[in-house]
Amino acid sequence: MDTGLLILRVLTGLLVAGHGVQKLSFRLGGKGLEGGAKEFREDGFRGGTLTALAAGCGQLGAGLLLAAGALTPLAAAGVVGVMTVALTVKWPHGLWVQNDGYEYPLVLITVPIVLSLTGPGHWSVDAALGLATWPAWWAAVTVVVGVGSGLGARALLHRPVPPAGRTADVSRTPR
Repeated sequence: MDTGLLILRVLTGLLVAGHGVQKLSFRLGGKGLEGGAKEFREDGFRGGTLTALAAGCGQLGAGLLLAAGALTPLAAAGVVGVMTVALTVKWPHGLWVQNDGYEYPLVLITVPIVLSLTGPGHWSVDAALGLATWPAWWAAVTVVVGVGSGLGARALLHRPVPPAGRTADVSRTPR
């Protein structure tokens, strides 16, 4: 079981961290901070560069903590938060990724929640610190804090859709 948790945790954490690297730099096929800011503006978010920086740092930090199995429920909440925002962006396209749907963000939300329930396994920073098993109520904290922060970020940073026939004035959006 520990080997399975290690593989699942490291793969998921590094994939999420990789998304953060892409938003912050030109590594891993990223378009740099300005490219990340442009992507957020195209998805209807305010803040531009600051939004991309916060999302990229959140993904990088939470992903690396999850991969290491360090403070697993809190790392999981960070991953759930950023991926909840991604899910809300993809939601209108339906479930399947072939249609730009939310299938992949849903998986990246579910895995950290499950890791909050199972714990990170024997080969983790948490285990080395004597925190290999977290009480089950931490999974609820992961869900509430993760989903709540993601929906809160969406509510604060997403521009409302303009009425039909009008376009949003993005020229005044802070960069």
